[in-house]
Amino acid sequence: MRPLTEAETRAVFEKLGRYIGENIQLLVDRPDGTYCFRLHRDRVYYLSEKLLKVAASIPRESLVSLGTCFGKFTKSQKFRLSVTALDFLAPYAKYKVWVKPGSEQSFLYGNHVLKSGLGRITENTAQYQGVVVYSMADVPLGFGVAAKSTQECRKVDPMAIVVFHQADVGEYVRNEDTLT
Repeated sequence: MRPLTEAETRAVFEKLGRYIGENIQLLVDRPDGTYCFRLHRDRVYYLSEKLLKVAASIPRESLVSLGTCFGKFTKSQKFRLSVTALDFLAPYAKYKVWVKPGSEQSFLYGNHVLKSGLGRITENTAQYQGVVVYSMADVPLGFGVAAKSTQECRKVDPMAIVVFHQADVGEYVRNEDTLT
């Protein structure tokens, strides 16, 4: 377990910035203590500094996981955000999309959100902006990228894709053997 390099930190913060904007600072400096990001076996973990000090006595080879996995670096050194980060992204999300009850299941199976399943969308959402997807009962379901801006969503046909799927809570069931 080691701290992130400058390039790795930039990649992680750029990805998080797409979803929560300037609220990244609220993730690090929380009222219940200071939190940090650490890299272990190409995965980025989010943990408190208290937990980090306790884990310092464990050898790297014996350490499986620590804190919450926010994502991983691919072989080409691109950062891929994981669904396990959803609980931390959802409260700070700048742009949100709510899906109708009939489209929740489709999204949770890994499909994109269509205009016909769109319940609401945050005003002034730009095209290709990171969004957090909620059910109509304000339960975070996952996150994705807006395929259309808010204004374009009003005019497109019902079968057009409005949110590209990135991750959803259904991955806990689909990928439970590889999710750490």
